[in-house]
Amino acid sequence: MEHVELSGSGTKIIGAYSQIVGGRKIVMSVGKRKTAIARAIIKAGSGKCRVNGIPIEIWPIEIARLKMMEPLMLLNEKLRNTIDIDVTIEGGGVMAQAYAVRNAIARGVIVYFNMPILREIFKEFDRTMISGDPRRTESEKWMRYSARRFRQKSYR
Repeated sequence: MEHVELSGSGTKIIGAYSQIVGGRKIVMSVGKRKTAIARAIIKAGSGKCRVNGIPIEIWPIEIARLKMMEPLMLLNEKLRNTIDIDVTIEGGGVMAQAYAVRNAIARGVIVYFNMPILREIFKEFDRTMISGDPRRTESEKWMRYSARRFRQKSYR
């Protein structure tokens, strides 16, 4: 899942792409978890972070909010206050969305600041913050109620 290349252009991670638009640097990154997909846009700003238009600080589900804020909490306050992050999320459940947002933010921040040390900090904290979680739901099989369950057997 994770592809890192240290070259003259800086740190590259699959899922995060840097562009210059109107003379400003913008990073677009993608994070996934199960069926949830988060797309983050990181640009120069004053430290605002919005998820589907809602500030991340007032996200209603506390555990999901803490998961989404992990990459920002690991970031230096000086760096954190120089970027604005806009995330759109769709699909999945509450926690899958939180993990997808966390993944998108971490990937985008690493590419935006172009610091390999950030990648090491995130990787040491939790490897899935950058690389993602490859697990998916098993599909339902033919003539069964679910992926593994079969009809109950009657002996008498």
